[in-house]
Amino acid sequence: MPVSRAVPVPPPYPREPARHPVPAAPPRLAVLAGSLLVVAALAAGIATLGEGASAFQGIDDLWMSSMRDTPDDAVTGVAHALDVLGGPLGMVVPLVLTGCLAVYGRWRSGAFVFAACVLANIVVVLPVKQLIDRPRPPEPWVLVGGGSFPSGQVFTVTTLVMVAGVVLFPPAVRRWWWLFATVLVAATVWSRTWLHTQWLSDAVAGAAMGAGVVLLLWSAFARLLGEEACRAASGRLWD
Repeated sequence: MPVSRAVPVPPPYPREPARHPVPAAPPRLAVLAGSLLVVAALAAGIATLGEGASAFQGIDDLWMSSMRDTPDDAVTGVAHALDVLGGPLGMVVPLVLTGCLAVYGRWRSGAFVFAACVLANIVVVLPVKQLIDRPRPPEPWVLVGGGSFPSGQVFTVTTLVMVAGVVLFPPAVRRWWWLFATVLVAATVWSRTWLHTQWLSDAVAGAAMGAGVVLLLWSAFARLLGEEACRAASGRLWD
């Protein structure tokens, strides 16, 4: 008579994430902070509507008047490099990152990256640009489309560096990444005004809206990302 053998059952993956989880859990006030940032950006855009001068036009003109160099110097080359990062490259990198995460069984993080970096550009930035339809500064130094508010380039860079910090780095590295991300976003804001493609308020609003959208989506994906962190801690992403 054959003897049946018990099939070993792997232990369940831990219900609590590891001490240094990747992906990271959202901060406690992520929904509130994200909502405030998005609302503030939208309010700034609405303040530019109407037949009179924009509420921020004085500051925008003063800042733009300090951007006095020429389109051919070395500093402008740096601005052009940032323009590429916020443009075509800024859309390709999230798609590649999404694919790589999915290949390694991290489809939850991949979905978060795709939603924040790709879908949000289509669902949030483009409609707001059409709604506000703010004219760009005169004589931009690079080819641009219509609608200056908010800066799609700054939005793209902001969402990209934020989601990278969430899904790629452990806390010890993430702290330094946030510092780098802040510098990169600030540099992108500068580059948009240096190239005379957007007003300062447009670029700042792009950063605020990008950060707000990521915080809101981070909270929306919190359960899935937490489950992925638990599975990753036990080496069972594919179970």
